[in-house]
Amino acid sequence: MHSVKALLKANAADTELLLIQKGRKDSRIRAIVSLAQKAGVPVREVSKNELDSVASGVEHQGVLAEFRGEPVGNEASLFEQISASDGALFVLVLDGVQDPHNLGACIRSADAAGVDALVVPVDNSVGITPVVRKVASGAAETVPVFQVTNLQRVLKKLQSAGIWVYGAAGEADSSIYDLDLTGSVALVMGSEGSGLRRLTREVCDGLFSIPMHGSVSSLNVSVAAGISLFEVRRQRR
Repeated sequence: MHSVKALLKANAADTELLLIQKGRKDSRIRAIVSLAQKAGVPVREVSKNELDSVASGVEHQGVLAEFRGEPVGNEASLFEQISASDGALFVLVLDGVQDPHNLGACIRSADAAGVDALVVPVDNSVGITPVVRKVASGAAETVPVFQVTNLQRVLKKLQSAGIWVYGAAGEADSSIYDLDLTGSVALVMGSEGSGLRRLTREVCDGLFSIPMHGSVSSLNVSVAAGISLFEVRRQRR
């Protein structure tokens, strides 16, 4: 429901059809239908079986939107946005996150922290799937996401644009709290299993860790991303 509601608010023009499960008349459904009607989006009631079939196994909560717009940007549109931006830029880069729940949670944190762009590689990374959109609770419709074919090249271009690139690595000597994050920065988080790839590490201006005080040696990537993003936000208060 959050994803569909956010889509209707952010991009109703590219929403072709709203499907509602027959018999659903609760306040949340009524609010979504009202948004669609105000935007001129056709609304159709269908059976639960038909909605299950269209959703292809994804839990739909009684509502589904058909969307024809481009869900993500590419390298060219990323740097068009960067060129048009004023002030300190804030970029999150996810190097090979493959769990859709982790990616969805990262997108949700990115929205909450006010990230300007989220960059993911095309290969060895989960795309913006229906599960990702559902976990993101509407943030996938508000955070600008860009899929790129060559992550190392993009990181170098970010540096050329005046953006400092810092990668998360558990063994790094510098902690996230030691960095000056008040200027334009890109934080790079690695995959769930192996972390940052070697070539990605080599491109970064520096590596940082999150101090650990318990018995575990690492954090889930979405939790680590949330902590890191809000340290940037804290420094920019």
